Amino acid sequence: DLLAQALYEFAWNEFCDWFVELAKPARNGSDAAAADSTRHTLLHVLESLLRLLHPLVPFVTEQLWRSVAPRLSIDASTISLQAYPEAGDNTGDFATAEADIEWLKAMVSALRRIRSELGVSPAKQIGLLVQGGGEVECKRMGRFDSQLRFLNRIERIEVLAGEPPAAAGALVGEMKLFVPLEGLVDLGAER
Repeated sequence: DLLAQALYEFAWNEFCDWFVELAKPARNGSDAAAADSTRHTLLHVLESLLRLLHPLVPFVTEQLWRSVAPRLSIDASTISLQAYPEAGDNTGDFATAEADIEWLKAMVSALRRIRSELGVSPAKQIGLLVQGGGEVECKRMGRFDSQLRFLNRIERIEVLAGEPPAAAGALVGEMKLFVPLEGLVDLGAER
């Protein structure tokens, strides 16, 4: 039961909700090498997930695995003969990468929550004003600029020095986020 719950949570809340979503900028970008690498990583994780799930849902995983395996150049007739993933299969210190991704997820979630609360279409471009934040958060803003722009349809990101204009706000860590309301909502009706 605990294994089934853990794999369910990973499959839906990590892989489907976030991993696939965060892979979109690289897969849809102009860098073919990044797109191929991202596609390979998605397939590798899916193949490992199918091996993890195989004892619980064997017929479903067998069928899916037969579609995934050839794309990873796995020449085998069945998932049943594949090794079960071990905890040490992926070694390395991923603490920094995990912290970066958790920050990116928090940013995307905060901006999507603002859009939802304001009733702004996901297709509409928005502006983003940022204020505060430590050195690590500012570096992350630079490193994840293109992903934030793509995933949240942001047309411009600016650092705010003074008071924000009429805007919807959110807080991620120590960084304040403001989405200017002008052009997005009827300011008179909001007042």
